[in-house]
Formats: sequence, structure tokens, C-alpha cells
Amino acid sequence: MGKRILITGGAGFIGSHVAEAFLAAGWDVAVLDDLSSGKRENVPAGARFYPCDVRSAAASEAVEKERPDVLCHHAAQIDVRRSMADPRHDADVNLGGLLNLLQAAVRAKVGRVLFASSGGATYGDTGVIPTPETHPQLPASNYGAAKAASELYLNVYRVTHGLPYAALRYGNVYGPRQDPHGEAGVVAIFCGRLLTGKPCTIFGDGQNTRDYVYVGDVARANLLAAEKGLDGPLNIGTGVETDVNRIHAILARAAGVRAEPERAPARLGEQRRSCLDASLAGRVLGWRPEMGIEQGLARTLDWSRSHP
Repeated sequence: MGKRILITGGAGFIGSHVAEAFLAAGWDVAVLDDLSSGKRENVPAGARFYPCDVRSAAASEAVEKERPDVLCHHAAQIDVRRSMADPRHDADVNLGGLLNLLQAAVRAKVGRVLFASSGGATYGDTGVIPTPETHPQLPASNYGAAKAASELYLNVYRVTHGLPYAALRYGNVYGPRQDPHGEAGVVAIFCGRLLTGKPCTIFGDGQNTRDYVYVGDVARANLLAAEKGLDGPLNIGTGVETDVNRIHAILARAAGVRAEPERAPARLGEQRRSCLDASLAGRVLGWRPEMGIEQGLARTLDWSRSHP
């Protein structure tokens, strides 16, 4: 039997692609997801499935039963706006859930933890673009604060229990199966509205930028990080800034829509620029993004068209 991995959030957008990548590479895969935002049909055939909340005793029991070589933690409360409206809930899921899993990981003698962190949300607005891993984490949202705090907790467990971890600090992940919630959700929202003939809304001048990284590239980064035994934080992005106006223009052209987007006032607290320096991932993992933004958006639109 190959190496074993347990993926929390594996019925979700990113986690399901990660599960597929590990299965294709010959790993023994289990998925844990409470289906609050994930979908049962996203769990790939060949993966064992545990339908439970990461904060629950059932999740702890799943970790101890599986005793995986790698615990890959993607389950999270991902909505930045909800984190600001209800910080207690955000911390309960994102920190409470992590700690529940880490306690079980120690008991089960898990080999290492692979954590889905956030580049844009944990760094906040920076004066260094693209932003390297050495930049201070100065989050401007409760979601970003919880992700940064999660990395601190992971380090505590490394120091006190000898539990290695890698924190993959993602850019704005997009692609097939994307949920319209979360920062990169603009791609899913635009796809849905363009394909149903509804107007798209751009907040502010549309020149706020993000580092959009394709979900297939992210899944490959997870596999490389697990196989190479990565330790510590690592940015996973493209090093390219793309603004919302361009995202809309590319998708509208691909959808054959000529209507201009509607404009609305900028949203309070919106981060202006975010772009990650992922050169370290190239050096330590041999990872580089392979999907360009136009091709990736076209694939995402095609998937949305076939999954209305």
C-alpha cells in the first residue's frame, strides 16, 4: 500500500482537486468534510469519506483511525466578510478545528501536516510586490488573522511534539468547482452571471489586483510538498497581478458577451493589491504555475457552462 493522506475539506473546491492529484499519484486517500460548502459528488472515487465537522470528536476519531502519513488541512470558514461580521465563528472553525485535528495528530503519530494558508489575507496590504515569504504577516481581516495564527499553532506543535508542517500560502485560487464565496469567488460569480445573461458588478474602479492561480497548479504544489517533505511556509502563486476589470474582460469575451459591467461603490476594507513571489517554490519544490490566466479562465467558464 502507498503512503496515506487524510484531506480535510476534500469535498470542496480546492480539496477535491488535491484528492484527485494524490489518488493519481498512487496515494491511499481519505477525505473528511462536513458538506457545509463541499459536495459529496466532488469526493473522487477511490477515496474513503468521513462526513463530519473538523471540530468534532468524530474528526479526531477519523485521524486516529487513519493514522495518515500526511494530514492535509483544507477545511475552513473561507468567507472574509463573514469573518468580519462574526469573528467568533471564524475562529471557532479555523482555529478550534485546527487544534482539534492537531491533538488527534499527536495521538495518532501523524507524519506531517500540510496546511492551506493564505498569501493575500495573511500579508495584508504590503509595500513589496510580489510579496516574499519573509514579509511580515499583517492581516487586515479576521480570516487572515486566523490563518496567520494557525501557522503559529503549527509551529508550536512542531517544537513541542516534533510534528513537521508545511504552510502553503495560496494566491487567489480559481478553477472548476469554484464556490462563489471567498476572495477569488469573483471568477465563479462572473461565470454564472455571464452565462445566464445577467449583468456583472464591479466594485470601485476595478483596478484592485490579485494573484490568480489555477486550482490544478495548486493541487500539484500540494503533492510536491508532501512527496518532498517540505517544512515551513511557502507561497503558491504566479507572481502576476491581474485586476478585476481584466478578469471580466477575458470572461466576457470567452462567453461572447459585449455588455459592460455595472459599477458600484468600493467595499470598505478591500485590499488594493496582492501578488506573491513564488520563486522559493521553484527552488525547493521545482514547482511553477503552468496555467496562464486566459486559458485557465476559459477552462473555468467551460466547466461552468456544463454545470449550470
